[in-house]
Amino acid sequence: MLVRYNPWNEMNAITNQLDSLFQELQAPTFRTPAAELHETDEAVYLKLELPGVEAKDVDIEVTENAVKIVAERKTETKTDENGKIRSEFYYGKFQRVIPLHARIQNTAVTAEYKDGILNLTLPKSEAEKNKVVKVNVG
Repeated sequence: MLVRYNPWNEMNAITNQLDSLFQELQAPTFRTPAAELHETDEAVYLKLELPGVEAKDVDIEVTENAVKIVAERKTETKTDENGKIRSEFYYGKFQRVIPLHARIQNTAVTAEYKDGILNLTLPKSEAEKNKVVKVNVG
């Protein structure tokens, strides 16, 4: 039986192996954390997931109409007996700006960080609280 040699079959196999290798070596990027906003007449409450980030690695800036959060999850350098690690953890620095629909009294913002959850209480400015005015028709 005669089998025809096709060099492209070997090239495709090598290309597939290289693609697989580069995909394994590709470093994952830090995912943008999930945010949750809740608004009352008095304040805006922002909750942000920051698992694995230490409080000292979180920087928060608040303007009258936006919140900017910069954080970093630092990598832990560990090696096993073979000197290889495969990790699906995400490390690195991220920045997120969350626009607010109400004006904030940014000098009175409070923050609480516990178990990887950042909770910000953003009190509304007095002008924003008194935004609705009842008008009598006479």
